[in-house]
Amino acid sequence: MKKSYQIFTWKKAPFLRLLVPLIIGIVLQFYAGMKIEIIIYTSGIASVFFFAFSFLPESLRFRFRMIQGIIITIFLISCGSLLSWQKDVRNHTGWYGKYSDSANFIIATIKEPPVEKAKSFKAIALAESIINKGKQRIVSGDFLIYFSKDSASKDLKYGDQIILHKPLVDIKNSGNPGAFDYVQYAAFHQLFQQVYLRNNEWKLLKETNKKLVPGIIFSTRQNTVGIIEKFLGKNRESGIAKAILIGYKIDLDKDLVQAYSNAGVIHLIAISGLHMGIIYGVLLWIFSTLPWVKKSKPAKLVLIIGCLWIFALLTGASPSVLRAAVMFSFILAGKAFDKNSSVYNSLAASAFLLLCFNPFILFEVGFQLSYLAVFGIVIAQKNISNWIYFKNKWLQRSWQIAAVSLSAQLFTFPLCFYYFHQLPLLFVLSNMIAIPLATLALWGCLLLIFVSPVSIVAVYVGKIIYGIIWLLNHAVLLFDAIPFSLWDGVSISLSETILLYLCVSSFLYALMRKNRMAFKMAFSVLLIFTISKTIHSFQCYSQKKMIVYNIPNHKAIEFIDRNRFHFIGDSAVLTDSSLKNFNIKPAHISLQIGKNILPQDSLYSNRNFHQFGNLKLLFIDTAITYTGSRKVKLDYVVISKNPKLKIASLVENFDVKKLIFDYSNPSWKVDQWKKECEELHLQFHSVSEQGAFVVNL
Repeated sequence: MKKSYQIFTWKKAPFLRLLVPLIIGIVLQFYAGMKIEIIIYTSGIASVFFFAFSFLPESLRFRFRMIQGIIITIFLISCGSLLSWQKDVRNHTGWYGKYSDSANFIIATIKEPPVEKAKSFKAIALAESIINKGKQRIVSGDFLIYFSKDSASKDLKYGDQIILHKPLVDIKNSGNPGAFDYVQYAAFHQLFQQVYLRNNEWKLLKETNKKLVPGIIFSTRQNTVGIIEKFLGKNRESGIAKAILIGYKIDLDKDLVQAYSNAGVIHLIAISGLHMGIIYGVLLWIFSTLPWVKKSKPAKLVLIIGCLWIFALLTGASPSVLRAAVMFSFILAGKAFDKNSSVYNSLAASAFLLLCFNPFILFEVGFQLSYLAVFGIVIAQKNISNWIYFKNKWLQRSWQIAAVSLSAQLFTFPLCFYYFHQLPLLFVLSNMIAIPLATLALWGCLLLIFVSPVSIVAVYVGKIIYGIIWLLNHAVLLFDAIPFSLWDGVSISLSETILLYLCVSSFLYALMRKNRMAFKMAFSVLLIFTISKTIHSFQCYSQKKMIVYNIPNHKAIEFIDRNRFHFIGDSAVLTDSSLKNFNIKPAHISLQIGKNILPQDSLYSNRNFHQFGNLKLLFIDTAITYTGSRKVKLDYVVISKNPKLKIASLVENFDVKKLIFDYSNPSWKVDQWKKECEELHLQFHSVSEQGAFVVNL
């Protein structure tokens, strides 16, 4: 019975059998980087074998059907690799990176409205052509531009064309331990180079390159932002309203965003499947009550899917909302055309289509969490809901909502540990309060857009929305303030994440099917996971190192011994939550460092001189005068804060293995010191260019 059920489920979801090898091919190409010749040969050979297999007698084809399945699987893996190779712009003959150098002029188009940062405007630009010695070559490919803040860059908009004469540089990681891999993230979005432009390094051209659909989307998005700000003001409630409605995150308060994350409701301010689910639920209710629609399933299907896609376009057509629209469209269509349609097949089909369009979407956190959450709800929600039954109708509905949240969290918590290093422990309660309020806010914002031409009505609607979001924010802050509501500081590797998923899947299967082997499998995997974590903890407890962090315009150095640390540098790095959370906290989580301060006897310090174990260092952040009679041997000299210093005079008094220039020094001064070091044949490390400097003792 169990076996027949499993076969039935597998046969009812054929796209699952297509999706798995496609994903394997995408992952294989990303990590192995196979040459196009190998991919084509493999797919060609698989096609020939499959074609030849079809000429065999039916009895032999049935007998060796497994071989046929293997051939199809190899072909699909090759297709996944081919899609990844083709999507990678670096493999295209016209990619700008193959022709750009310091002598070139680049003509580029601004692909999206620039985003204002603290000291610059950030934009994605599309390289159109390169001019070298009077000859123009048509190219393609996106790159990042950071414009210095001035009157010219402030007026830049979507579709503007500029010409620049400055070499592009590769996007680099900070190199800080445990830091976000920005190079990989940018590569998934086909961004590999960047440039910082001052006012005199670029010019705006008269020509523009606007496309109709993106232009409409950006214009609609900007008008929506304007309407919300007009009737809600410019405050954190307005920022949440813009995030809930169109995923506009520029004006979000950073501390409030952290509170949403800690409370387990961060998905509310990232347009996703939840928002589509809310819209779908209300649309289903509306069209099920209208007499001229409820009796016609095709009409209901067309209207619901049409409204979902209109919402997706009106809210800015972000990748996450488009992904959710595709997912719901497949699920709705599957149920409409086949009552027994498998939701697994619909989900797999939507994922298959999205991956064929953009294979790199597989590596986006939103894609992974969305599909895992929906799969979790489909697989486990009914079983979890059956654990408890309440006679009271409202209690039973509340428990069913909680079961949805639990089943989604069951399939996403390993990824939360891997990517975010934390797990909200009160997510069930916080979601039960926050989701209804966010639903009211979402529909209120949609109503505000429609009634905005009538200012008298819109003003009162805006006040109601403000009150709802104010209540939502304070509920989130309340959950965030509850002690022990957050399991924080968890660090697991990719292999440990996979082990967790194997463990969860085995336990769930064992509970649902009463399978003893699955229980044994779950405990075995859990044992392997525990051993892996124990080994990692032992390695961290044995560690002793010095880190010169890569933090722009700041001095930040740490000495680490086991789980204890001592910090030397700018106090802002520890007091500014954004600097600390982005640079120091990931390192502490990765290295399992607690709040323990390094004892004084572990680090000897005498003004600028420090000794940590056998490591001898000199920190220079001001002009120094050495009056000693003989050279002092040092392992490293760390130079910060742009001191008046000549490298030649430094080496006359100190015998140094390596000089380290941290990111608090200006780039022009570092370039000057580097030239001096090269002339004197001295080793050096520039943190701003080479990343954080880490010494293991």
